[in-house]
Amino acid sequence: MRDQRILDLAKNLIGHSTELKEGEKILIEVIGAGEPLGLALIEAAYQVKAVPFLHLKNPELEAALLQQAPDQHFTMRRAWEEPRMAAMDAYVGIRCTDNPYADKDVPNPRQEAYMKLLWEPVHGKIRVPKTKWVVLRYPNASMAQQAAMPTGAFADFYFDVCNFDYREMSKRMTPLVEWMNETDRVEIKGPGTDLSFSIRGLPAIKCDGKRNIPDGEVFTAPVKTSINGVIRYNAPSPNQGFTFKDIALTFRDGKIVAAVANDSERLNALLDTDEGARYVGEFALGLHPKIKDPMGDILFDEKIAGSFHLTPGACYEEADNGNRSATHWDLVSIQTPAYGGGEIYFDGRLIRKDGLFVPDALQPLNP
Repeated sequence: MRDQRILDLAKNLIGHSTELKEGEKILIEVIGAGEPLGLALIEAAYQVKAVPFLHLKNPELEAALLQQAPDQHFTMRRAWEEPRMAAMDAYVGIRCTDNPYADKDVPNPRQEAYMKLLWEPVHGKIRVPKTKWVVLRYPNASMAQQAAMPTGAFADFYFDVCNFDYREMSKRMTPLVEWMNETDRVEIKGPGTDLSFSIRGLPAIKCDGKRNIPDGEVFTAPVKTSINGVIRYNAPSPNQGFTFKDIALTFRDGKIVAAVANDSERLNALLDTDEGARYVGEFALGLHPKIKDPMGDILFDEKIAGSFHLTPGACYEEADNGNRSATHWDLVSIQTPAYGGGEIYFDGRLIRKDGLFVPDALQPLNP
């Protein structure tokens, strides 16, 4: 018997996330063993008389491919991936790997070349701004281990979170969007964090099930050169096969001038990818009521209720602060009491304390 939760998720991805219409072309990319959801998506696309295309990738083989790939390899792949992506109206990316560290042995120069020469031209410049897209994980034993949960219990959690009522969430986000659109100065305080910056003139954007599943954040961008102070991130952050912990950054006039972590050398190498990697392209508040603890998967962790993320690297087109980079690294800090608490102020007014919104208009967003 087919799992109704998978069918419901596919229906939501086609009907709500991508709003796929008759005759539109959608690329369904399955990385790893996400075939049950891939099948349900193909069927759901045909139900609305759309045209599905399929691309399957194996993470282990992809990592082996990147090990010694010359720059020409990425430019040749780009030559056929660019027109394919440009021909699509929508994209769904499913990630389901048995080992999140499959690419750990890929040398940093090859990782950087992949991002600059292939990912950024195809995804950063075509898929993100020009298609209706959504990316998500698919539950397996590896994800359950990351979350320190039994496999069946994690699957229940996954579908509970991913099949959330995002239309209702969107309504509750509206007052926060309006508040952020009127805000100039943001101050963030907490253990190891004392930071201020401006978001004046940069729009706040709802993330309500249209781009990521799970979803649940409102983001904008800081004025590029306005960030000053220090920040400590308390959620672990996997990147290029390594899990960074206890990242602490010092900002001066928007630029990261000092960075330490459990591997400071590796951290600074990532921040030296290009000039924009030491500036911030996104500031967001996480508010999914059913996600409370980090699991080392950014699609979940950046949505934790009571969290925020301040992202080194490229901005999004919707909230364009002018920062350009081949990287976009969502680093998360959680401010609930279990993680040390903290406060966020908009123009001197306390907006969130210890992970809970304070103003009456924003309290419907609290778990």
